Amino acid sequence: MDGKQKEHYTQRQDTSAVRHRKTCKTNEGAECLPQPSSETSNGANKRIPKRAGHLSSPSRDDHVPVYTLVLVLVLSVCTRFYKITEPPHVCWDETHFGKMGSYYINRTFFFDVHPPLGKILIGLAGYLTGYDGTFPFIKPGDKYEHHNYWGMRAFCAALGSCLPPFAFLIVLELSHSTPAALIAASLLIFDTGCITLSQYILLDPILMFFIMGSVLCMVRFNTQRLRPFSFSWWFWLLLTGVCLSGSLGVKFVGLFVILLVGINTAFDLWRLLGDLSLSLLDFGKHLLARVFGLIMLPLFLYTTIFAVHFIVLNRSGPGDGFFSSAFQSRLIGNNLHNASMPEYLAYGSVITVKNLRIAGGYLHSHWHLYPEGVGAHQQQVTAYLHKDYNNLWLVKRPDNSDESITPIPSPLTKKHLQVTGYGINGSGDVNDLWQVEVCGGKKGDPVKVLRSKVRFLHRSTSCVLCSSGKTLPKWGWEQVEVTCSPYVKETPNTQWNIEDHINPKLPNISLSVLKPTFLEVLWESHIVMIRGNSGLKPKDNEMNSKPWHWPINYQGLRFSGVNETEYRVYLLGNPVIWWLNLLSLALFVLMLTVASLAKQRGVKMEGMRKVHCHTLMEGGGMLLLGWLLHYLPFYIMGRILYYHHYFPAMLFSSMLTGTTANQITVGTALVLFYLFHPLSYGMRGPLAQDPASSMAGLRWMESWEF
Repeated sequence: MDGKQKEHYTQRQDTSAVRHRKTCKTNEGAECLPQPSSETSNGANKRIPKRAGHLSSPSRDDHVPVYTLVLVLVLSVCTRFYKITEPPHVCWDETHFGKMGSYYINRTFFFDVHPPLGKILIGLAGYLTGYDGTFPFIKPGDKYEHHNYWGMRAFCAALGSCLPPFAFLIVLELSHSTPAALIAASLLIFDTGCITLSQYILLDPILMFFIMGSVLCMVRFNTQRLRPFSFSWWFWLLLTGVCLSGSLGVKFVGLFVILLVGINTAFDLWRLLGDLSLSLLDFGKHLLARVFGLIMLPLFLYTTIFAVHFIVLNRSGPGDGFFSSAFQSRLIGNNLHNASMPEYLAYGSVITVKNLRIAGGYLHSHWHLYPEGVGAHQQQVTAYLHKDYNNLWLVKRPDNSDESITPIPSPLTKKHLQVTGYGINGSGDVNDLWQVEVCGGKKGDPVKVLRSKVRFLHRSTSCVLCSSGKTLPKWGWEQVEVTCSPYVKETPNTQWNIEDHINPKLPNISLSVLKPTFLEVLWESHIVMIRGNSGLKPKDNEMNSKPWHWPINYQGLRFSGVNETEYRVYLLGNPVIWWLNLLSLALFVLMLTVASLAKQRGVKMEGMRKVHCHTLMEGGGMLLLGWLLHYLPFYIMGRILYYHHYFPAMLFSSMLTGTTANQITVGTALVLFYLFHPLSYGMRGPLAQDPASSMAGLRWMESWEF
């Protein structure tokens, strides 16, 4: 953009509010721009100049962003697809998400803590490229051999290749500067961490694709302010909604970009409300359009994702036990599918009882006794995750008994009481009496199989039967501890449902009439996912990454290999890029503070200085907000955290760096990319501390494990 064009663009910015007030109204209430004057409409020598970076402009200078965008795309594809099939074995979380892709191909039901879209797309990519879903994905390091795994890796790499072009277009739209856009894109092209995450069968490149797509569509929609309800206005609005549903459909982290778009939309509507040339009827149209495009459409698409998920995964599999008995009755091959049994519980019934917490298990008792010194030396009562003959229980009338009781603490949960099996052929004592109550019901309500939530109240102590979730030692066969909790508040740990039911004196009904509706299944799946996510805690001796580690690139993540003879891949961001991003965040806050003070003091700004100030406060402010929303929430999360959780936030900090840094940044990033590229593409031979290693002298921090 030459000097004349810059001056004209500044003039457009300065007069946009005036021109907006001079717009006329059509019969439908939409705005139309004033007709161009004869000075600009009658001559071929004069035309309204477009801003630099507009892809449809025919001028020679305006072709520069197009050529640059093509260059960005080519470099991005080359860096992501280079050595895409190496190493030819399972790396890190490919053991999870590759296996889940196989489950979709085989239509086998499974459980995961994330929404299903990412795994559906991985399975679809594998299916379309000839993968048959037979590789077991047991553990990292397993050889793929003849199995066709490259298609799933290539799909993730293709979406990862879109991130630098998206960053280029976003920064170009916000800053109107091709160099700034190129810097932002280059930071992502040459970041070793982004390359590594994009080359394997993971959810991260899919998630980041939809996050960046949401931001790009939101920014493009904002540029359509003077063309409300036009085709392009609707196109970018609806595409924003589609990308938002994709973000949330891959991981719940997608909520952060939804919040970002929501805040932007709220400010946009607030601006429209203050436009006195806009009638309240027109404002209502704007509001309803955004409700439809950014709330109703994403919700519909998000729900559709789960509908596809449930339709495809219709066969019994390893995920059955995480869900209720009613849910399991939908699955072909499950013992509850198309089964029949009595509908209501009665004396004389033989039942199995399932706990409602995630992986709570079936109430179980076997012949093995609690060891000496661990409470009463009687039969163990546990929760077992699998179907078994020892899960069967008899419902019988109580015997009259007035014996005294001696409460004993539970083996692991000392504030709870121990639960044991006692007696021969159904004869016991007062400690064996449990009252069955329907949760949320009243005394005497019938207990319905599959559907009723019940609790078991111990008559003598008034405590309730509980699955603590703690794993017993080897003497308890590493099954789940069952206790009697003195805290009678209803929780999933103390709630149970009747699954199998045998009583020859009662008529049977088909369980198909008890199958849950789609909305019930949708609700249950979200409850299970949320509980599962919050239950992800560090295992013994497992490294738990801290959020403060991430921006300073304190510690990476080993993807493959440990010793000199193995093919090693290590997830670590390009150090100069990550540290420059951190410096740029601080620099931006300082620049924003100075600009805000100058504006508040009435300092006169003209020409490009005013444009730069506007870009800094609005465009840069949006990117800073995006970084904060994708980073700060991890400080209050109770689940285990990993280094790769920072990468969505890193996208925003890199784009922010593009608006504040200069061309020297690209050269430095390129040099560091050359030095650190073995981390992404793999390496063999001596470790970094050996002078003969390809990474010799580059282990700048002791916490880097390569």
